[in-house]
Amino acid sequence: MTIGGILGESMAALRFNRQRSILTMLSLAWGVSCFVILYSYGEGFGLALKTSFQAVGQDLVLVFGGQTSKQAGGERAGHRVRIERDDVIALRDSVPMIGAISPEALVRGAMVVRGYRQQSMTIRSVEAPYGRVRNMTLSEGRWLSPEDDVTRARVAVIGAKASEKLFGEINPVGEYITIKGTQFQIVGLLKTKTQISNYNTPDNECLFIPYDTASIFRNIKYPDNFVWTPSNPQFRKQAVTEIRATMARLHNFSPNDERALEVIVFNEFMKVIDAMSIALQVLLGLIGALTLAIGGIGLANIMLVSVTQRTREIGVLKSIGATRGEILLQFLFEAMVIVTFGGLLGVVIAWAATAGIGTLPLLGPLFEDDSGTGDIHLHISGFAVITSTLVLELVGLVAGLLPALKASRMDPIDALRYE
Repeated sequence: MTIGGILGESMAALRFNRQRSILTMLSLAWGVSCFVILYSYGEGFGLALKTSFQAVGQDLVLVFGGQTSKQAGGERAGHRVRIERDDVIALRDSVPMIGAISPEALVRGAMVVRGYRQQSMTIRSVEAPYGRVRNMTLSEGRWLSPEDDVTRARVAVIGAKASEKLFGEINPVGEYITIKGTQFQIVGLLKTKTQISNYNTPDNECLFIPYDTASIFRNIKYPDNFVWTPSNPQFRKQAVTEIRATMARLHNFSPNDERALEVIVFNEFMKVIDAMSIALQVLLGLIGALTLAIGGIGLANIMLVSVTQRTREIGVLKSIGATRGEILLQFLFEAMVIVTFGGLLGVVIAWAATAGIGTLPLLGPLFEDDSGTGDIHLHISGFAVITSTLVLELVGLVAGLLPALKASRMDPIDALRYE
């Protein structure tokens, strides 16, 4: 019997048992679609967490002054290291691996008045590069410019939540507010930031003013901290080392004294986010794989029933010269056809489901952000499709092999006498 003849016999058997074949395909399709959808959910969840975490800054490094723990440079251990504005200028000139850097001086609990409304807010005084470092995206207006610092312009960029508190639904750009008795004009409105990582007050609730302008509120010689981002992520570690060395020279402490300068590299926290995402994907993948396995067990049962019901047919085929290999191939072909069509149907169902659902809310409602940035976006994963297909074909091969072996080993005399 040729391969074409064996395949023809297999298709004829599937058509004869049409209802059973279709139900088996549907059970396998359900397993595949569950696996693909669950994996898609895991990927979307991980991407939402990563995007929301990086909203604080794409590659943000935060530096605070500390206290020395080693004796160096004629200074005894235990003296305070206080960051100065001139330090930022020196680092900008001497460490080329810094992509952007800005000092940051906070004015906490400042009374901000607009008309009859007043709110206690945090004012962040920063330089122009701060917008690049902190991923500041504007929905209206402009960000602070270097000229604003030079002229000590009384302008401000307002966070989305702060704008809502002071202006309600009114566009704040071009409007005036009073900060601690001094009038400022709003020149920019931040787009709502869906961020799960912060230091100090969330950006949505802050006002941002030029660094030099803050001199009317506080001493700007000593910023609270400075923020920077490397010119290339590959240079991050080396840039941290050079910053420590430069600051050590300026403030007389040992470059190896990590307590003298507190450096927080936000990118290092991404390992936790990635671990959470991978753990969820593994869990959902295992659930999907178990669903596929259940479908495979169902296929094995159906094939065993088929062998039992077709015992006399097997005896006839053997009596007219069919070999064990041909009987084995016929039943394997039947199993693989069911698996293949079931898998294709499962991928189609998963694609339709993810396209229909589209987006699932996660962090958007929490931050009142309707842009979808922090939500779960479902997309068919090529990895999930390939993995589910390979697993399903393996399951089909194993599930069909045992019944096929049983059929091929039957004695033709006993098979013809079976009732």
